[in-house]
Amino acid sequence: MNQEVQPGDSNELYVLWTTGDRETALSMVFMYTLNAKLKGWWEDVTLIIWGASTKLLARDEELQGRIRQMIDAGVDVVACVACANMFGATKILEDLGIEVKGMGHPLTQLLKAGKTVLSV
Repeated sequence: MNQEVQPGDSNELYVLWTTGDRETALSMVFMYTLNAKLKGWWEDVTLIIWGASTKLLARDEELQGRIRQMIDAGVDVVACVACANMFGATKILEDLGIEVKGMGHPLTQLLKAGKTVLSV
């Protein structure tokens, strides 16, 4: 795991956050995503909110504060509009500064392009 990134390697990370588990959000998703940006492990870091994570985020003010911290640090944060609508969370997410949009096609394009997608 000490292998260095070679020139020309992708420097984009996409974290696909789908779990509704709060502890996983705090101890893995949020911790790694924020540090990946702050410490320069990845140049471009995007958090994708999808599924049960949408419902969790809409109801948890501490997690909302951590999302604001990530956005302030330069992490791009986007959310699946179908999930946001399903959980009645669209306005809450938009008010946090999250771009809420269709994500099926963009995710498919990332996967087909061989981008680094970490799914949690």
